[in-house]
Amino acid sequence: METATTFKKSLGLIDSTALVIGSMIGSGIFIVSADMARTLGSPGWLMVAWIVTGILTVIAALSYGELAAMMPHAGGQYVYLREAFNPLAGFLYGWTLFTVIQTGTIAAVAMAFGKFLGILVPWFSENNIWLEFGFLKFSTVHIAAIGSILLLTWINAQGIKAGKLVQNIFTFSKVGILFAFIVAGLFIAKNTGAIEINSKIFWQAAKIENDQLISLTGFALIAAIGTSMVGSLFSADAWNNITFAAAEVVNPRKNIPLSLLIGTVIVIFLFFLTNLVYIQVLPLRGTPEGVTVFERGMQFAVNDRVGTASMFGIFGEYATIIMAFFIVISTFGCNNGLILSGARVYYAMAHDGLFFRNAGKLNSKSVPASGLVSQSVWACMLCLSGTYGNLLDYVVFAVLIFYVMTILGIFLLRIKQPEAERPYKAFGYPVIPALYILTALFIMVILLIYKPIYTWPGLVIVLIGIPVYFIMKKSYK
Repeated sequence: METATTFKKSLGLIDSTALVIGSMIGSGIFIVSADMARTLGSPGWLMVAWIVTGILTVIAALSYGELAAMMPHAGGQYVYLREAFNPLAGFLYGWTLFTVIQTGTIAAVAMAFGKFLGILVPWFSENNIWLEFGFLKFSTVHIAAIGSILLLTWINAQGIKAGKLVQNIFTFSKVGILFAFIVAGLFIAKNTGAIEINSKIFWQAAKIENDQLISLTGFALIAAIGTSMVGSLFSADAWNNITFAAAEVVNPRKNIPLSLLIGTVIVIFLFFLTNLVYIQVLPLRGTPEGVTVFERGMQFAVNDRVGTASMFGIFGEYATIIMAFFIVISTFGCNNGLILSGARVYYAMAHDGLFFRNAGKLNSKSVPASGLVSQSVWACMLCLSGTYGNLLDYVVFAVLIFYVMTILGIFLLRIKQPEAERPYKAFGYPVIPALYILTALFIMVILLIYKPIYTWPGLVIVLIGIPVYFIMKKSYK
């Protein structure tokens, strides 16, 4: 079979920014605020959680810009960790990326795609079971989810131009639709009743326990903010995917840092305004027995679809269909970015003898087709293995571990490679990157204490990679 030897530089600044934005905006922004509302019970503190998420995300993006400009190679974050620490650190990231971070996110987004497609085409339903083996059920939603992964994998195997075309179309489409949603929510669907109710409890954080409303103050409030941010951090993740495809970016030393900054700022701004819509349209607190969307509030929106509930005031019964259409577009475009970029990490790992050999080869279209296939197979298996919430929790904790390590790597590389060319330097170094590290570590401790069921397994997955690393090293000798 004909193969290529080098990547094609085809991603300009607009393409790179579209990859950042498109990979970040999926279905999470229209779902996770419901669980965050249940955890915090306060409109003001909900917005604080999103503001903290936004600040952390932008700080991380600004910090990564230094590493991206310094090492514009395929594999991105994997390369940064390998150079800052050692090959084992890089492998553990690549291992966790493959086992849960990238593939887990792809699976979660694909399942959301399948569920919302079911609103448009009822045949795709979790109740429409095709096969059942004990605890494992294969429904038509799985057909939609897995089918979307396989289709996007095939498209991206046709070359970077095919992948970026899909990315640009879907990114611009969903940004436009999301902006329209925000304008409609702020100026058309604004509900004076909801605003009045929310203003009275704006800073009164509370959780529901045994049907009782318990106020949250002091450390309990801080812990609630930390645990609630599992949702917001997941929704705002994947901004770093552009670094994976650095070898295909035109003028990467300039365009990658710029795309990271522009992309994350745009998305965080849109996410903040979207949540502002929610608290202007719906009461944050509600009751699960509520008959109307107003009575159920943000906390108990049906199936956590707070975005759909918010649009009900404008489009009535058509809100569900309209929002489903948007989320189908959003999730499809999101997964295209994730699938496109992830395979580049496995390519870099294979060149270091730390992944399947074939993943280190480019096909005739100059893309790592074998890495794309390996990624899709595992992501499809994850679609069958757990719920959206389970995968979300696993992903966030594992992601935070490596974000902290990578930003710490900036400090280490300043010492180890002081003469290296740095066209761009981390904003506010050393104070701002250090602030990110301390804040992220604190959130991780909170998650370990209050969400141990899902966070400890994430840590275990990382640690399992240690013996796998030595097995891989030995097998390549």
